[in-house]
Formats: sequence, structure tokens, C-alpha cells
Amino acid sequence: MRLPLSFEFFPTKTPEGAVKLRAVRQQLYAMQPEFCSVTYGAGGSTHEGTFNAVREILAEGVDAASHYSCIGATKATVRAQLAELKAMGVKRLVALRGDLPSGYGAGGEFQYASDLIAFIRNETGNDFHIEVACYPEVHPQARSPEADLKAFATKVRAGADTAITQYFFSPEAYFRFVDEVRALGIDTPIVPGVMPIISSTQLMRFSDACGAEIPRWIRLRLQSYGDDVESIKSFGLDVVAALCERLHAGGAPAMHFYTMNQSVATLAVLQRLGWGP
Repeated sequence: MRLPLSFEFFPTKTPEGAVKLRAVRQQLYAMQPEFCSVTYGAGGSTHEGTFNAVREILAEGVDAASHYSCIGATKATVRAQLAELKAMGVKRLVALRGDLPSGYGAGGEFQYASDLIAFIRNETGNDFHIEVACYPEVHPQARSPEADLKAFATKVRAGADTAITQYFFSPEAYFRFVDEVRALGIDTPIVPGVMPIISSTQLMRFSDACGAEIPRWIRLRLQSYGDDVESIKSFGLDVVAALCERLHAGGAPAMHFYTMNQSVATLAVLQRLGWGP
């Protein structure tokens, strides 16, 4: 049985990029996703682009989730933007603390994502389905795995409906995290985030930045291919499809794909799983 799917995009910076992304979305819509999400830049730096992309997705007849981060934000600005999102027809948010833009002081009235989630619930009740982030391999800024787990539990208890993980390549990390969360009495669905392997250098750069572990055998194999793009893509397809099969067999409730604004690699994985259009 095919699992529910969702796809993540990021706002484009040029008119040409926007045109390309529209075509990518149409290709992925053939998979009938539950929703598509749009990321939100550090300190709200892509606010306008994020909201514009969300409007387009809704106009294309697909449920859209806006990422929303609170670093540097005030209650007044968040209140106004929640009203804007509700007026647009958005019913789903991915609520995050977010990153500080370079050279930006702390500021703002929200310290943690849990503060934002509690505020959204207080202001809007159940108007929004709230997604939150979680980290099977531990948030890179967490003091300890225990502190990270506690922070996640705080977000859930503040009002989160569903969690989406940072991407990972070790299914054991996901299943262990789920077991630890369930041991706390939390039954919130935890959806694995899946990163198709498109480029070796891109994957290494992203993983170093976000703390996602690339198992040594995968890293070495990717390095051995050098600039052989086709071998990288073929190997990446094998790795990610096998990961998805393990997650599906182990009871994952859905899958969320980090598309990197491309469709080919994600569709290849889904077709390998027998979930293709």
C-alpha cells in the first residue's frame, strides 16, 4: 500500500526559476501529494517569496503548508501574518524556530519553536494543522540527546499535530527516535523526511551544515564516483529507495520528500517503490 506523500520546495529568486518550479510541481502533482510545503529563509528573509509560492500552490489546487519561523519576530508581526495566511486559505503550517541571518542580533519575542506553537494555538485555536521539525540524529545545536528529546516533547505539548524529521540515511536512527518518543507517552505521527541524492557535493555540504549523518560507506562510495554524475544518481536511487522500503515496512505513517526544486530524482525513487504515476 502506498503511503501518503508530501513535497518540500524553496522560494525561487528569479522569474526563470519560478517558471521552472511551476513545471516541477506539475510533474510531482501526478503523485497526488497530501500537501506541498515551502521553506522560509533565515529571519523571514524569504517571507514574500514563501507566501507567493504558497498562493500559487493553492491556486493549482493542492494543499500548501507554509514554513514559518519566529526568530526576530514580534507577537504583532506573527499575529498579522497568521491572519494573512488564513485569508489565503492556508490550513497547515510548519512551525520552526528558524535560523538567524548572518550578522543579526537575537531580538524578537520568541525564543523557541514551542513558544511560537503555543502562540499560534492561543491566537487561532485549531485553524491550522501544525507540523514541527525533529531530529532522529539529534539537533546539531542540542546540548545532549536527552535535551533534544525534551525540546521535541515540549513542542508537541505546546500544540503540534505532526512532526517531520530532518533527512537521514540510517533507518535505525529513525526507529530509535520513534521508540524514545513513544516511551514519553507521545503518539504524534513522526513522518520521515527523505532526501533524494542528486549531487554528491551538494549532499555533503547540506549534511555538514544541518548535522545529518552520511554513513561512511555511502560517503566513500559517492567519493569514489568522482564526477561520474550518472553513477552517483544510480547509486543514490538504490540507497534512497532501499531506505524508503525499510521505513515503509517499519510502519512510517507517510513520507516527506526534500525535492530541492527538482522532480526527476524524487519521481525515480517513487517509481522504484512502485508508487509512480
